[in-house]
Amino acid sequence: MTHCQRLNHFTFLLTFTLVLLISMAAQTVFAQDDKPQENMIQGEFVAPADSFPRVRYFESDKITLNDRCPVRKVPLNPKMTPVYVNGLPIGFC
Repeated sequence: MTHCQRLNHFTFLLTFTLVLLISMAAQTVFAQDDKPQENMIQGEFVAPADSFPRVRYFESDKITLNDRCPVRKVPLNPKMTPVYVNGLPIGFC
């Protein structure tokens, strides 16, 4: 391999590595934008006067199946992102 061929090979590898790093950085930045903001209200209580009100989530306009947190058995937190099971939201505290 001549000096010129080695230089071209090195230039190709350097360019490829830089393009790969830039694309990975861009994916990381854009992936973080898709996540919901912490402490951002995800839904509203359907009947706030109840001791354990269900939550209607803004993104799907669906009401939770549960009326209390399955972990701690306390009222649901509308700031927590729900988990969808068979297309229906399950709220958490």
